[in-house]
Amino acid sequence: MSITTNIQSIRTHIPGHVRLVCVSKFNPNESIEEAYASGERIFGESKVQELCGKYETLPKDISWHFIGHLQSNKIKFIVPFVSLIHGVDSYKLLTEINKQAEKQGKIVNCLLQVHIANEETKFGFSPDELLATLALPDWKILENVQICGLMGMATFTDNREQIRSEFKILKTLFEKVKSDFFSSSDSFTELSMGMSDDFLIAIEEGSTLVRVGSSIFGSRNY
Repeated sequence: MSITTNIQSIRTHIPGHVRLVCVSKFNPNESIEEAYASGERIFGESKVQELCGKYETLPKDISWHFIGHLQSNKIKFIVPFVSLIHGVDSYKLLTEINKQAEKQGKIVNCLLQVHIANEETKFGFSPDELLATLALPDWKILENVQICGLMGMATFTDNREQIRSEFKILKTLFEKVKSDFFSSSDSFTELSMGMSDDFLIAIEEGSTLVRVGSSIFGSRNY
């Protein structure tokens, strides 16, 4: 099926309050242009160099989301145009984003990544680490970052109940963090969870952002 057909099919399962991030990493401009022509405007990339190249050559009304593991020394390249950084997995990284954003006179929207999967290869705060970090006053002085919510990835498994359980954990943590630390914030609204294999479960469990790649663009042999 075509990219357009794939998007139309996926859209039938996504309610209006959930945003679709088309994960375009490793895909050529032509594929992004087809998705763009079908009405999509949010695209997700995981490599800074690739993202910068696509930003330069594709329509400027695209909302670029960085969804990969971000290295501190590369933050400065995406700060001028990135709409949302999904994977802030340490306080150190948050401070570096703030530093680079201040240089650019920008406020950068960020999600704090939580490690909910039963896999060591995934990044993120543990729930306890996240709560301990937010309990300290340090992050409140970071005026050039806007914490907009949480992000997490479930275990890569065929066990749907395990996936659902992990998403429930993240949703519960989101509600606690919002209540305890962001109750007066209108910006703390996003819960980024769910990918091609599990986004339907994620939506049922409260996701507001789903990151879908292979179901739109097809599988890549990387």
